[in-house]
Amino acid sequence: MAIQQTVSPVDGSVYVERKLAEPATIDTVLERAVTAQRQWRNTSIIERARLCAAMVDAFVARRDVLTEELTWQMGRPISAGGGEIGGFEERARGMIALAEEALAPIRLADKPGFTRYITREPLGVSLIVAPWNFPFMTAVNAIVPAIMAGNSVVLKHSAQTPLCAERIQQAFEEAGLPDGVFQYLHMSHDATEAVIRDSRIAHVSFTGSVAGGAMVERNAAGRFIATGLELGGKDPAYIRADVNLDDAVPGVMDGAFFNSGQSCCGIERIYVHRDIFGAFVERAVAWVKQLKLGSPTDPDTSLGPLVRPAAADFVRGQVEEAVAAGAQAWIDPGEYLLSVPGSAYLAPQVLTGVDHSMRVMTEESFGPVVGIMPVGSDDEAVELMNDSVFGLTAAVFTRDIAIGEALATRLDAGTVFTNRCDYLDPELAWTGVKHSGRGCSLSRIGYETLTRPKSFHLKHA
Repeated sequence: MAIQQTVSPVDGSVYVERKLAEPATIDTVLERAVTAQRQWRNTSIIERARLCAAMVDAFVARRDVLTEELTWQMGRPISAGGGEIGGFEERARGMIALAEEALAPIRLADKPGFTRYITREPLGVSLIVAPWNFPFMTAVNAIVPAIMAGNSVVLKHSAQTPLCAERIQQAFEEAGLPDGVFQYLHMSHDATEAVIRDSRIAHVSFTGSVAGGAMVERNAAGRFIATGLELGGKDPAYIRADVNLDDAVPGVMDGAFFNSGQSCCGIERIYVHRDIFGAFVERAVAWVKQLKLGSPTDPDTSLGPLVRPAAADFVRGQVEEAVAAGAQAWIDPGEYLLSVPGSAYLAPQVLTGVDHSMRVMTEESFGPVVGIMPVGSDDEAVELMNDSVFGLTAAVFTRDIAIGEALATRLDAGTVFTNRCDYLDPELAWTGVKHSGRGCSLSRIGYETLTRPKSFHLKHA
């Protein structure tokens, strides 16, 4: 029987071992999901909400245990891990609150002799493939609304964070969710692809790489099922000359370096008006230098390791290539004893003298590095921000909200911000353009992707 190992980035030890599901187990889980969904779809939204809310209560009651497990599985500093639990709760409760209105039948104007309305019918069994970097928050984006919409769910979590799937299952069990409405499977890549092709799956939600999204599309091709894909990002920020640097610098830099830069919607490139470029860079470098790289189990650590040594070496390669091409590195990695090639621990880095011929400004880094370029105008900033194959989020920092909003309308991104970044509001649609994916989660609109419309055209006798 195949075994899946979770190697902790904290110290390189094997933190979790799990058996991968065999075909017979997968078949049993899918059959149970189909059977459970036939009953669950007839459960009232009020009862669905009660059970999902009870799951959230059970989940957040384990905050300390969940935070510690997160640290060991994917390396986030324990001082920041509680935010993931809070984000899970915010998104879950937000989608529960939106469900009744979002799923209500659409009543049409009276037409003599006819009754007409549209209902939202659940799709069936939803397969959710979740990533390791925000393992609870990304999963809950799909799990709770899928279940609230009357679907059953099978969760395949990352091999890096298998305990996250198990803890969500545990919370649902304590809440009293009927058996089979939520289940998880630890599966190989080949098994996951086979499940996507299985006729019992009616919807796939995937969060991960562009290559992973392409895999979902290949395996779902010809089945005519709904898919939601949240993929990569190279999210930009523009700092206008009118900003208050005391607010803008910590806001955008936290968006770039939180979770060691391992965020699909983290800021990976910054464009700053020439009039304040020097002042911004000076403050940005100072902000980064106050980060403490160390073991994420230490409460004083603010910058933990990347998920694995190969990921850290990938970012090192981007930085080295940029410097060789003329970029200036403002942080001396030699000052960080843990940051050596072959280690998951990576010194943060700020680069200037960069341009779009460099991979660090065009290719997703997913690490603690950001490139900063000067621009002479709003138009130049917009042009550079849109010069990307990605389009998940984009941010404009300015004191003039009217101009910020006008610039935001010109940006090719699923979510646009002014004066903040790297945040999901559960009442707003979460979506991407270009290689950042397609489909939508969260918000009332998100429920449309988890249901199909059914029209009732009733002629009176």
